[in-house]
Amino acid sequence: MKHCVLHTEWSDGWGGQERRIINEMAGMQARGHTVWLATRPQARIAREARARGIRVETLPFAGKFHLPTIAGLVRLIRREGVKIVDTHSGIDSWAGGLAAKWAGVALVRTRHLNNPLRRHPFNFVHYLPDRVVACGEEMRRHLVEGCGFPSGQVVSIPTGIDFGRFRASEERASVRSRIGVAEGDWVVLMVGIIRSVKRHELALEAMTRLLPELPAMRLVLAGDGPRMEAMRELARKLGIADRVIFLGHRDDVPDLLTAADAFLLTSRSEGVPQAVTQALGCGLPVVATRVGGVPELVIHERTGLLAEAEDVVGIAGALLRLAHDPVLAMRLGAAGREHVHRHFSLDAMLDATERLFDEITSGAGGRV
Repeated sequence: MKHCVLHTEWSDGWGGQERRIINEMAGMQARGHTVWLATRPQARIAREARARGIRVETLPFAGKFHLPTIAGLVRLIRREGVKIVDTHSGIDSWAGGLAAKWAGVALVRTRHLNNPLRRHPFNFVHYLPDRVVACGEEMRRHLVEGCGFPSGQVVSIPTGIDFGRFRASEERASVRSRIGVAEGDWVVLMVGIIRSVKRHELALEAMTRLLPELPAMRLVLAGDGPRMEAMRELARKLGIADRVIFLGHRDDVPDLLTAADAFLLTSRSEGVPQAVTQALGCGLPVVATRVGGVPELVIHERTGLLAEAEDVVGIAGALLRLAHDPVLAMRLGAAGREHVHRHFSLDAMLDATERLFDEITSGAGGRV
């Protein structure tokens, strides 16, 4: 069954959420479905969608009850024969949800974050969807048990990575030379927006504990964000500025993963982070905090090592184990790769999405 689906996204950022939306849309389009994106004119996701051959409609999304935006969405739905609207962020979930109900089509809300949603009559947007998609089982459990969503309404569809396209284009030695890392260095890589929730401070503090035993350790941070200058200053204050490399935003993440010896995530909150999935998919051993859906990817002692959130000692200890035990690092990397290729691939995500859309449009997925 082929579907005509409209995705709405208010955000003008460019992170894991926006990348998932684009990859899902491009994948569904390649399978013969018709997809549209409605977003703000200045949003980067609009440019990225057009570059992938995805149809884009730009609207103001000036507020959750912005009538010109809602009416514009209704016109698009009716003009193009849209049968399912899939919303992704706060303001567009209101505008897109109201437009879907006005036009009489099915509504899906995809939830990318693991923080609470207040479900009550004054926040009635959470009563509108026919289905809510969580990006992992832990997120689904939280929405049902912690936020009061009916269990039959929420489905888990983990973010999938196109591992066929996500491959390094350079050799390890070449990448290391390009980013200023010596071949003998033991490199820990972090990839993501440098913002408070990611807790890069913990990585820097862990490094101060590790350098006496691992003098060849280098920490490479790929990503930009509002906390970058604060992290530069902290590295200087801790006396490790010469061991930390700030790369800023990068589009060569597969190459960077090839150049690294371990991957680190220190967040205090996550959904199912794509950066971890990508690292595991490349066979890189991972140390991560036990938050959100991370344990679905990093199964402690099987596909990686977990530490508790805010536990600098635990993070440092896990990294030290990998550095001192290359056999363990290799075993975890191989198991992690097999795990995510089987369960977190783009095809697995698209298969689950097609099943969901089939249920909804056939009538089996009506309101619960």
